Amino acid sequence: MEIWDAYDRNGVKTGETLVRDEPIPEGRYHLVCEVLVRHVDGDYLCMIRSRKKPNYPLYPECTAGGSALKGDSPLDCIRRELREETGIECDEFEEVNVTVRECYATIFHSYVCTVDWPKDQITLQEGETEAYQWLSEEEFIELLNSDRMIPGQPQRMEGWFRKMGYLK
Repeated sequence: MEIWDAYDRNGVKTGETLVRDEPIPEGRYHLVCEVLVRHVDGDYLCMIRSRKKPNYPLYPECTAGGSALKGDSPLDCIRRELREETGIECDEFEEVNVTVRECYATIFHSYVCTVDWPKDQITLQEGETEAYQWLSEEEFIELLNSDRMIPGQPQRMEGWFRKMGYLK
């Protein structure tokens, strides 16, 4: 059973507890963090979602991430999720956006990190991912501007993508 802290719409902890897969009360939210991983050589890490995932199985996912557990700060969450889903250890993250999604009662914290990690030492998380690939900047831009990305992901990082000149 996964336990989360409850937050108000402004990202302030309420002192209440939420449980994954149980209804979230009106006016309460949980935190989800995601990170786009860029290698020092300019390539981007793209994970392939597990075929067992109920939503978007086998879609490319260019972020690692998930829900913050009770007691996690956004940075605690993103460090843990990055390590669990890819094996990558990183401590330096650039927060690029915070998005409130009313329909999911979620506050997304979106990050970018640059790593000097051996490209052949990515680990997959059972039930989450089943493959990975490193995309060149050109390949990443092509994917970003296609209909193959999970809806919502490009929008949450839109400001950063526009600053980089990646969106058409």
